[in-house]
Amino acid sequence: EALLESELFGHRKGAFTGATSDHPGLFVAAHSGSLLLDEIGDMPLSLQVKLLRVLEAREVRAVGSTKTIAVDVRVISASHLDLNQAKKDGVFREDLFYRLNVVTLKLPALRERREDIPLLVSTFLKQLSKRYDKNVNALSHDALEMMGAATWPGNVRQLYNVVEQVVALSSGEIVSTKIVEQAMQMELQGLDSFEEARRRFEYDYLTRLLKLTQGNVTQAAKLAKRNRTEFYKLLLRHAIEAAHFKQTDG
Repeated sequence: EALLESELFGHRKGAFTGATSDHPGLFVAAHSGSLLLDEIGDMPLSLQVKLLRVLEAREVRAVGSTKTIAVDVRVISASHLDLNQAKKDGVFREDLFYRLNVVTLKLPALRERREDIPLLVSTFLKQLSKRYDKNVNALSHDALEMMGAATWPGNVRQLYNVVEQVVALSSGEIVSTKIVEQAMQMELQGLDSFEEARRRFEYDYLTRLLKLTQGNVTQAAKLAKRNRTEFYKLLLRHAIEAAHFKQTDG
């Protein structure tokens, strides 16, 4: 969180250990231009407050400084989360949500725009064939239909990975259904195990609860419908320190 604040708003030399020189920050660097804040929904609540101040006042104050700098920046934010729901859950500030939500563009999942798959496959084939110095020109009709019918939970990135494996596995100009089946199977093998997926879900769930309750374990345990002792065991299992989520002044 401290590192993110420094990257966004800058810091002065000596502001903290390792701050050996002044750093202007991304807002100052983007003055008169645009700044993309990717995965804005994962920003800690305490930092959301500081971001809101910058957006409203149009000025930043670097960490360790008493002076403010005026900035004129167009902010573009993106998130894989449903920020409307995050707002209702209390993990994303309502005032920041409305401050950012001027123009909204929703990018549909790849499975909702299957007509794009042939064009994306063709584009990726050209790029990757050139990179690997191979002459792979197209997929067979059945192979392309197979890719068009897949659910693609990983969206375009997953499609790109499969096409890359297809190019690596192919020895001819036209890719067969068998090669696509093999590539898609290899992609599935790259998925996390059930235990790993559950561990990651538990960690994300616990940290979101602690962000919401600002490190109050009793409140977090109540929200999770678990007793305090059991909740502490979960925190210990994932090496999560509740104290890190307690808000401090400033």
